[in-house]
Amino acid sequence: MKRMEVNRDQLSPMMIQYMTIKDNYPEELLFFRLGDFYELFFEDGLTAARELELTLTGKNAGLKERIPMCGVPFHAVQPYIEKLVNKGYKVAICEQLEDPKGVKGVVKRGVIQVISKGTIVDYEMLNAYDKNFIASILDFKSAVIITYADVSTGNLYVSAINNNNEEIINFLLNINVKEVIFANEDNPELLSILKSNYGIDINYSNEYLEKKYEYLLKDIKDMRYSMGVKHLLYYLVIKELKDVSHFQRAIIINNDEYLEMDVHTRRNLELNETIRLKERTNSLIWLIDQTKTAMGSRKLKEWLNQPLKDINKINDRYDQIEKINTEFIIKEELRKLLAEVYDLERLGGKVICGSLNARDMLQIKNSIAQLPIIEEYIQQIGLPYKITKQEALFNLLAAGIYENPPIGLKEGFLIKDNYNAELDELKVIRSGGKKFISELEAQERAKTGIKTLKVGYTKVFGYFIEVSKGQLSAIKPEFGWERRQTLTNAERFISPLLKEKEALVLNAEEKIIELEYELFNQIKAEIRNHIYELQDTANALAELDAIISLAVGAEELNLVRPQLVEARHIEIIEGRHPVVEKVNRNAYVPNDCIMSELVHTLLITGPNMAGKSTYLRQLAIIIIMAQMGSFVPAKKAQLPIFDKIFTRIGASDDLVAGESTFMVEMKEAQRAITNATNQSLILFDELGRGTATYDGMSLAQAILEYINQNIKCKTLFSTHYHELTDLESMVAGIKNVHVAAIEEAGEITFLHKVKNGAVDKSYGIHVARLAKLPPAIIQRADNILKIYESEDKRKSHKIAEQCVLVFDEEPQKNEIVEKIRNVDPLNITPIEAMNLLYELKQLDK
Repeated sequence: MKRMEVNRDQLSPMMIQYMTIKDNYPEELLFFRLGDFYELFFEDGLTAARELELTLTGKNAGLKERIPMCGVPFHAVQPYIEKLVNKGYKVAICEQLEDPKGVKGVVKRGVIQVISKGTIVDYEMLNAYDKNFIASILDFKSAVIITYADVSTGNLYVSAINNNNEEIINFLLNINVKEVIFANEDNPELLSILKSNYGIDINYSNEYLEKKYEYLLKDIKDMRYSMGVKHLLYYLVIKELKDVSHFQRAIIINNDEYLEMDVHTRRNLELNETIRLKERTNSLIWLIDQTKTAMGSRKLKEWLNQPLKDINKINDRYDQIEKINTEFIIKEELRKLLAEVYDLERLGGKVICGSLNARDMLQIKNSIAQLPIIEEYIQQIGLPYKITKQEALFNLLAAGIYENPPIGLKEGFLIKDNYNAELDELKVIRSGGKKFISELEAQERAKTGIKTLKVGYTKVFGYFIEVSKGQLSAIKPEFGWERRQTLTNAERFISPLLKEKEALVLNAEEKIIELEYELFNQIKAEIRNHIYELQDTANALAELDAIISLAVGAEELNLVRPQLVEARHIEIIEGRHPVVEKVNRNAYVPNDCIMSELVHTLLITGPNMAGKSTYLRQLAIIIIMAQMGSFVPAKKAQLPIFDKIFTRIGASDDLVAGESTFMVEMKEAQRAITNATNQSLILFDELGRGTATYDGMSLAQAILEYINQNIKCKTLFSTHYHELTDLESMVAGIKNVHVAAIEEAGEITFLHKVKNGAVDKSYGIHVARLAKLPPAIIQRADNILKIYESEDKRKSHKIAEQCVLVFDEEPQKNEIVEKIRNVDPLNITPIEAMNLLYELKQLDK
């Protein structure tokens, strides 16, 4: 049964309400609150039952047949929402907007928020290491304006990039956007790639938010940027019902201030995740992240993915690292304090537009508690981070919130004793009113003169005043007492005051919950008043945590402060790839990389598995670490500032786009050659191997010549085309180096050491032997290789055809080897050994 096929005149009043609300949210899965459950009906119910593996049931809605329905408990809804959102669905939360107890008929309901991939606020649903951006894209023909925000933290950015699909895609992937808002569908190719290839949610809106949140635009002069911000805000505020009053002023991102790396470069260098397993473990961020807070981890990742180009800002981070490492006791104390700080950035987001609970408030309180000592240590070291102590807010939370509150807000036990007099009185009444009884008992004894008078309480009879039968004459009519119970030796009465208190007892629990919720919201409102101070403090703590992480890495990973120079000169002594060094069980072999201003390209030859690719990545990682403000893995490093890094490392097909390995190679080469400047770095690993030998070699030579004659940027080019090594004497700026290996008795040993000069051998067959290919194949390949190497190259393509091989035949046995195998070294005499050696020498002739 489909929703649009139903005759609404036959529906029950509640279902008519549902249908009216659902009409406004046709694309979302509507979680409709009914008592203690969220229920989904019609197509939403079918979808949710399938995706969440729930039981699909039916509901009577006034029709002849039951409508499809499934539901989840309201107190356990979060995991279900998270699962649906991660699958690409949008969820609309429809709540009861009034208390059902005081309503006759249908309870008023309404959607309070819409949740999608890019607008999740609850940090429990988010990756602590990553920002969660939603972006707006506006096409201004000459440029594209991209506005992006993390709703969970309140960060808001806007940037202009070239109107080019490839650049747009790279930009969105680099900042990890989860959802994009377009004004129209005029670029179907881009829309398809983002949605199909990268799983980014696509939505449309062509409206702009006016006359609200104007303060966010205070620093923006360019009308295009203002329109971008308003476009995104309309979608968030109007369509998704978000309160974005925690958003900070929009920051204009000038991409020219950062080292440019496209998504392929980040992937090839494994900055954020490994290529094979797509995991954080064994990536560069995994190695250098020694932060203690989620905020610091995200800040460090931001620094890694946006290395600086301003030499003064970079050196400032170096200086801070040195300061921190000279104060090692304070450094360790700061790390202990930071470990007690929760994710203040995302807690601030929950204060404004999330389901903040009392436990979240305790996390804010416990985080604030560390601030005074952190600020004191910062001042001692002289670090440039401003921390606001937030003492008033801490005192409020410490006085108001229970130390172990429930998750729910309507369960009581949120607010501490002595915070609110009315609440304290209600709690006393709820507990049986011992204090109230003793006080009232003293008052009544004084008023009546009956010294044996007792005031008590039972759950059956409630409050009472007990007077022995011998003292009944002392009771006067003006007291207004009413008889409640007769006992053998006494009478029990109830007074007007006790009637009032009894009514309070009966309603105390309900009133306590209501009052605690009211007081909780008052405290929440006070936190809102401090939200910008909290955000500033959170940002300062994030930067402090990130810089301390770099300082810890500098010591633990044996890093050195690089020297940044104006000249286009590279001098790295005993450089290392830090991740390979960390995970490699064998001793790591460091290598130098020296390129004078006149050397533009290192042409690297050497066998497979010798370490050419590692050497390429090593240089790029050292440069990236240097420009993010980190010390680097080397004995000495002198580096210029680079503006862009391009890589082509490893072979891969783009099957989704229908592109072969060679096409991907050529596209990445084109991207580098077209966009590189003389201040860029290009890394090409065996470029041209994806096609025929002579085609690949010709293209590789042409590309090398073009780079050295036209671009003149620093380039590392590894190759197995040994003929290319002749270019050193033909093209200025090319220098040959090789990764050394030793061949002994048919076995190869990789030295992993880069030396000057070229080699003319790739040792491919030796590597195949290490891979344990069948001996017949190894011997056949070795025979063919000897023929190729001995004959004229013009005839070599025919030689292999003259060799006949039957793979089923056993490989020819070596008589010398067989004789040695038959020797028992423990049972051979010296004279027998001498005779055997003579025989072997004769066989070898």
